[in-house]
Amino acid sequence: MAKNLVIVESPAKAKTIEKFLGKDFTVASSFGHIADLPAKELGVDVDKDFKPKYIVSSDKKEVVKKLKDLSKKAEMVWLASDEDREGEAIAWHLAEELGLEKEKTKRIVFHEITKNAILKAIENPRSINYNLVNAQQARRVLDRLVGYELSPVLWRKVKGGLSAGRVQSVSVRLIVEREREILDFKPEASYRIDAEFSNEKGKSFKAKLPKNFKTKQEAEAFLNKNIAAIFKVADLTTKPAKKSPAPPFTTSTLQQEASRKLYFSVSKTMTLAQRLYESGLITYMRTDSVNLSEDAQKAAKGEIVSAYGADYSNPRQYKSKAKGAQEAHEAIRPTDFAKHTVNVDYDQQRLYELIWKRAIASQMSDAQLERTQVKIGADTHAQQFSANGEVIKFEGFLKVYLEGNDEEEEEQDGILPAMKVNEELFNKFISATERFTRPQSRYTEAALVKKLEELGIGRPSTYAPTISTIQNRNYVEKGAKEGEERGYVKMLLKEGKVTEKSLVEKVGSDKGKLIPTDVGMVVNDFLVNHFSSVLDYNFTAKVEQDFDDIAEGNEDWTEVMKEFYSDFHPQVKDVAENAEREVGERILGVDPESGKQVSVRLGRFGAMVQIGSVEDEDKPRFASLAPGQTLSSITFEEAMDLFQLPKELGVYKGETVLVNNGRFGPYVKFGAKFVSLEKGEDPLSTSLERAIELIQAKEKADAPIYVYEELPVQKGTGRFGPFIKWNGMFINVNKKYDFDNLSEQDIITLIEEKKQKEIDKVIHDWKEEGIRVEKARWGRSNIIQGKVKIELPKTVDASKLTLEKVQALIEKNAPKKKKTTKKKTTKKTTAKKK
Repeated sequence: MAKNLVIVESPAKAKTIEKFLGKDFTVASSFGHIADLPAKELGVDVDKDFKPKYIVSSDKKEVVKKLKDLSKKAEMVWLASDEDREGEAIAWHLAEELGLEKEKTKRIVFHEITKNAILKAIENPRSINYNLVNAQQARRVLDRLVGYELSPVLWRKVKGGLSAGRVQSVSVRLIVEREREILDFKPEASYRIDAEFSNEKGKSFKAKLPKNFKTKQEAEAFLNKNIAAIFKVADLTTKPAKKSPAPPFTTSTLQQEASRKLYFSVSKTMTLAQRLYESGLITYMRTDSVNLSEDAQKAAKGEIVSAYGADYSNPRQYKSKAKGAQEAHEAIRPTDFAKHTVNVDYDQQRLYELIWKRAIASQMSDAQLERTQVKIGADTHAQQFSANGEVIKFEGFLKVYLEGNDEEEEEQDGILPAMKVNEELFNKFISATERFTRPQSRYTEAALVKKLEELGIGRPSTYAPTISTIQNRNYVEKGAKEGEERGYVKMLLKEGKVTEKSLVEKVGSDKGKLIPTDVGMVVNDFLVNHFSSVLDYNFTAKVEQDFDDIAEGNEDWTEVMKEFYSDFHPQVKDVAENAEREVGERILGVDPESGKQVSVRLGRFGAMVQIGSVEDEDKPRFASLAPGQTLSSITFEEAMDLFQLPKELGVYKGETVLVNNGRFGPYVKFGAKFVSLEKGEDPLSTSLERAIELIQAKEKADAPIYVYEELPVQKGTGRFGPFIKWNGMFINVNKKYDFDNLSEQDIITLIEEKKQKEIDKVIHDWKEEGIRVEKARWGRSNIIQGKVKIELPKTVDASKLTLEKVQALIEKNAPKKKKTTKKKTTKKTTAKKK
């Protein structure tokens, strides 16, 4: 047995570190946190200084047992979890749960998984930093208090199954407030003037009037003034300028840039960065710092000089602007600047190259530019056109990288031809185009991260899980609307004549943007109305500052908890007892037939329109909102249209054909068949002919394409692409096959390969008991008995499970049947029956 045991969080990290240490070291993984607050109770003793109740979850017991055995045999245990608050808490839990003795325990940290960094860390061990542990405890406990106390209030006052969280609720608030700004925005039209000129040598360039005209009449009058005008260069200025590189990546800037340039979600970026870090290719990816170490700067300089020349090198250090930047990490950078690319999977490679380019560019020279501005005057009016040009004199860092931005791109400055003052210019055309003011854009994931960081809310490690949570909880969803058409006018002065055209443009696309759902808006309004302090941006930022103060040893974490809870808990009790139920109701008008109120509100299964109220003698009528309709935007007319559904269209093959709205969109019903309408189709406009067309297409798609072993084979396309269906099995058809022209042999091969895969994934099959154990994704396994499915962690060796052990796990984990109790008959109900 090796003398030294090194414990890290992940198997991938363990595998990389093992390469650098000799035979005297064993490296094992804790698979993340080994202890946490219990899932089904508060787990915090508020009366005893907020003492947390940490437990080892069932899926971590095997891991803890293994680490305990290894630690007892080792002479020295090295706790090598990440150097941040989470990592420090993991090290502390390991020391506590494994019962490690202080004299045989050392804490080591490193920013990169390289041989030099690991050996240097071993030479410079330290003890556990309890200030960092307490900062992590404070965050965990405060977030648990907020979630566990607010969520039941939401269940009672809004809708069952909802949840609240300190950072997640503030994130939803930002998205809701932006949405309301957009809904309230009224676009204003104006006319932009663009022109094209050419100089004496016939070289063309574009120019524009700096100020728009407010009305069509003003724009048209201006065009008419230019009909016989003579144009000259009124002024020309040329100035040197420079562009400086952006600093190397922090967690949030990496998330933003990977979204802009690679179209990655925030969570995908963090997953890929984690893999690159654990493979020893980049430094630690959770950091607010923009610093590079001296060694890194020297390495970058060497690579720049070698690859581009000494003129391109300009070592520099950056200072973080992030509020409350924590811990003295480095920025995210490659561990080896000589590796311009790496041999890993495609997406990891793309992310690595982005990190490499940003880090190397940060140490390169400024780009040297020459900017030219030309003013063009006419002899018939006082307004001047303006043209801007930019010439790169020395590329500098632009040879490698240019930072993206979230704003919609404006026209880039081009290169202007050589001109001189008073030179006469030829006008090719002048246009006046109707333009509309635009509301602020909806947040993308990257823009939300940027806003949270600006406000000092959350920390690098919290952004990805927060954004995933608000989407998983159905408070926010990603838009899929391509936009809608809007008409505009364009007038053109060309060859002495003004002409006019009516054109159409697409506006309002929300594809990939974060949009609040009806549930998200109602929950947000309830929380803002009743818990304004918790959802206050300044309060949330102050809490982060408190955590930073605890991490630096300047605050006692229990005192911070007491101060927060003394106000928060009474407020929760008051709202739970006294607040009215919130359903986000909007009154739209009165039903002309019944004279009853028409309103829209949140119901048990989502947003709905209601005619009448529960107090009426007749029951109220309900209709679900159609996809794309929201509580905030639906009109009275749209609401009343919903009551026309379900609508009978006619009869086909002796069966009634209906059209209706469902939970997943509009559909046609024919006998027992349901056929979805195509995206954007209005069910109220659907004719019987169109419904028959869809039914026939469905029948054709469902028809067998082959019969194999006396069972039909069907084909279709689903969420994960094309597939064939045989004997209840769905078999994905990959790109090596021509899906539209599958041959008999293709079908047989696909079925036989799938059958073999199904056989190969079975680890145990106890047929008499109806129990089997199968391989699952990510190295895990599943126990299956009828409808019961129990997922086992990857730490369990499923091949060694016995029938008795499996039966015990089913008994422990299978959902318990609810006892049905007979309802007591009260005197009142008995009387009614009589």
